Amino acid sequence: MKTHFGCPVQATSNVLAGKWKVLIVWQLGFGSRRFAEIRDLLPGVTEKVLTDQLRQLEHDGILTRHSTNSIPPRVDYRLSAAGEELISVMESMCAWGTKHLGVAPSLPPQPAGRLAATQS
Repeated sequence: MKTHFGCPVQATSNVLAGKWKVLIVWQLGFGSRRFAEIRDLLPGVTEKVLTDQLRQLEHDGILTRHSTNSIPPRVDYRLSAAGEELISVMESMCAWGTKHLGVAPSLPPQPAGRLAATQS
């Protein structure tokens, strides 16, 4: 585990450190995904790196891995409750990037189901 020097911001940054982790979490905010779906949504990620980063996110409690004993085996990844809480942080990052960097979002502004959850 990386050193966080007693700083919650550093500890959170450590969990999300990695070229693809933020994008993995954002994509899982839209719902459960299979490995190949995540890979296809992240052009340029290698299967080795994706596997490693999914394992790290699972280890840190950000996502859960659910496998079924079907043929062929099916493995789905979804955000844990802790991972769901990161979506609002990422929504703020999206708004900041749009405002200060002029980058228009290419995905819906909120992952599916988030709007209803935030209004209740």
